[in-house]
Amino acid sequence: MAEPILRVREIHKSFDSTGVLRGVSLDIQEGEVIVIVGPSGCGKSTLLRCINGLETVDSGEIWLRGEKISGRTRDLYRVRQKIGMVFQSYDLFPHMKVMDNLLLGPTKALGRPRQEVEAEALRMLERVGLREKAYALPRTLSGGQKQRVALVRAMLMQPDILLLDEITAALDPEMVSEVLNVVIDLARGGMTMAIVTHEMRFAEAVADRVLFLEDGHVVEEGTPEVFFHHPQTERAQQFLRSFTYASKRDKGEEQPKNNAGD
Repeated sequence: MAEPILRVREIHKSFDSTGVLRGVSLDIQEGEVIVIVGPSGCGKSTLLRCINGLETVDSGEIWLRGEKISGRTRDLYRVRQKIGMVFQSYDLFPHMKVMDNLLLGPTKALGRPRQEVEAEALRMLERVGLREKAYALPRTLSGGQKQRVALVRAMLMQPDILLLDEITAALDPEMVSEVLNVVIDLARGGMTMAIVTHEMRFAEAVADRVLFLEDGHVVEEGTPEVFFHHPQTERAQQFLRSFTYASKRDKGEEQPKNNAGD
């Protein structure tokens, strides 16, 4: 097997005296989509923030393309350019048009020519169904549209890996599918991703592997087929029953959502 694009080894992270991550390890291959699920407070979002350098780790190591990125301070900005991240909140500058929001990072941080980036941005906006919103202000967009713009913005930075942290949690239910469809399209295009989500049907559809976290540990790991339909641990079985996932799927009924956060 090829060298993983991302290696996380025995990560520990505490806030005050509370341990949030307790020896988490994982590998992600290039082009692979990892979905991280688990109950509220299990450390899912903290794990993504440690990978991106938004949180420092207490111990353990993180490697990107064979380069150690944990514990670095001098060139952390350069590292973050390689690891895109999209949050629940869209974080678009409200006084700047959509195109100006998209151009800012690639032209200022990467030094790419404005004309080149603008042409690429228009192509990507077309891909996510927002070409006509290119020169609109964010306040004229719905929540789902803003989140699609945030995804385009992250992709324009040409990251090695994309981290998505509960990107549909702040959306009205009818807007969720339009965002998730974009993510599925990115996955089919070969984008390497680590995704934290409470949308179980989406997780099954998009994941190559599922990691189940609880109390800062990886309790179970497997393919979507195994995890969702043949979970190996009692705790994973209990978690899935809280979504009434298996029984509803077997009966062909609509599966409810559970708002499990980090």
